[in-house]
Parts: sequence; C-alpha cells; structure tokens
Amino acid sequence: MLNSAVILAGGKSSRMGEDKALMPFGGCNSMAEYQYRRLKKIFKNVYISAKDNKFNFDAKIILDRYKQSSPMVAIASILEELQEDFFLISVDMPMLSLEAIKNLKEAYYENPGYDIYVLTCNNNYEPTATIYTKNSLSLVKKCLRNDTHKLKTLLNLSNKLPIKWDNCQEFININDKKMYIYAKKLIKNRKF
Repeated sequence: MLNSAVILAGGKSSRMGEDKALMPFGGCNSMAEYQYRRLKKIFKNVYISAKDNKFNFDAKIILDRYKQSSPMVAIASILEELQEDFFLISVDMPMLSLEAIKNLKEAYYENPGYDIYVLTCNNNYEPTATIYTKNSLSLVKKCLRNDTHKLKTLLNLSNKLPIKWDNCQEFININDKKMYIYAKKLIKNRKF
C-alpha cells in the first residue's frame, strides 16, 4: 500500500529571497500547509521533509540525517525514517493536480516491480513528483557516496516507470516572486 506522501520543504529559496515554504498560498497560511491539506485528501500519512520544524501547523516532520543539503539527502533520510514507499512532492509545486497524483498512484498499483515511478511531461522527468520505493534506497545511498546530488542522475540510473502527464503547466515550480504572483492568481478559484 502507498500510504505516505512527503512534502520536500528544506530548500534555501535563494531566488525567492524568503522561505517559500512559509509564504501564504491558496487560502492557507503557508505553501507547506496548502500542500499538506490537499495531500491529506488522498494519503493516510503526510510528512514534511525539512532541516528543522519551522511550521506553524501540526505536521509530522522528517529531518535530514546527513550534513549535505540536497533533495537526494532528503530522500535518503525519508526512506531510512519511513522504511516504506512514498510519494514525494516539492513544496513549490502546488499546481500539480490531485488527478495527476492519483494517476501516478494507479500506475504504481498496476505495474509493481519498479524502484521509482515518475511523472513526465514532454519527455522530461519531474523528480519531485515521484513515488520512491524502499528498493531505491541502495541506489540513493550509492549516489550520495559518489557525491552525486542531482535527482535526474538518480532517475537515469534507476529501474523507473515514467508516467506521462500532458498538462505541463502543473509542473511549474514557484522560484521567484513573479511566478508566485502568477500561481496565486491561477489557484485562486481552485479547491485543493
């Protein structure tokens, strides 16, 4: 069973100029809370991966276990903590629809045996809209031992199942103020 989702919220937000995980979004006090509330609709357990508990709502936090700072470190820490398969989404990807996530979950159930299940659009992998299985931990640790921190490298090396999703606009990452304002306008009338 795929019971858990994890929101990746440990980034530096250098292009934004402030911590984007804590910025108001979609009628919630923060982008992290927005992601958390909507993922609770389709997952039994929702966690936040971060360097520390900086959130003003009740959420389970998975802290990084390694000195380095990267999504690869976060994935290793999550896999070690949960010891189960999980869906990962970046906090700054609030446009990804629940339909896309359900489609990915369906592919996971219908096609067992892969280490990673990844959404794609225009033949581009989205490594932070992905199901990582506990079987992927050994490859994640190998990447860390080789000081490889790019998730696309992990995907290229893995036994993965790409799942096509046609609405590439849903894969937008909110990295700067201009994109933040744009995304807030798009999401205004959308319910989780």
